[in-house]
Amino acid sequence: MNSEEDPVQSSTAEALNEQIEVQAKLRVGGMSIQSADEITRRIEALDAEWDIERWLGCQASALALSGLLLGLVRHKKYFLLPTLVLPLLLNHHLNGWCPPLAVFRRLGIRTRKEIDHEKYALKALRGDFANIPPFNATGEQNAAAQAWQAARP
Repeated sequence: MNSEEDPVQSSTAEALNEQIEVQAKLRVGGMSIQSADEITRRIEALDAEWDIERWLGCQASALALSGLLLGLVRHKKYFLLPTLVLPLLLNHHLNGWCPPLAVFRRLGIRTRKEIDHEKYALKALRGDFANIPPFNATGEQNAAAQAWQAARP
C-alpha cells in the first residue's frame, strides 16, 4: 500500500495500515469460495460502507451544530465547541490529519481507496473483468476502447 498518495494513510501508523489491508485480503480470500451471489452481496455492503471522510464530516457537523444550538439555548460557553471542531475539520481536509482520525482508524474505519480496493478485488474474483482484452502495444487504442465497453454497466 502506498500511503504517500493518501494523506489519511500517511497520517496513520504503518502497522495499522497493514492491519487494515491484511483484514481486507482475508475477507477477499474468504469470498473466493463463495458464490457469485454472495460476492455481489459483499460488494453491495462495500458500496454502503461509510468511509473515513463521511464519518469525520458527520461527527464534526454534529458536534458543531450541537455547540451552536446549546450556545443559543443554554449558555454561550457552548459556542466554543464549533470554534474548536471546525478548524480541526479544515485541517483534516487540508493536511489529512485531525485528532479523531487515529480513533476512527483503530476502529477499522477505512478510506474510500481501501474500500474500493476490496470492492474491485471482489469484482475481479467474480469475473467482472474477464471480457477486458489483454494489453498489446500495437492495438493500444482498440484495447482501451474494448476495456471501456467491457466496464459498462
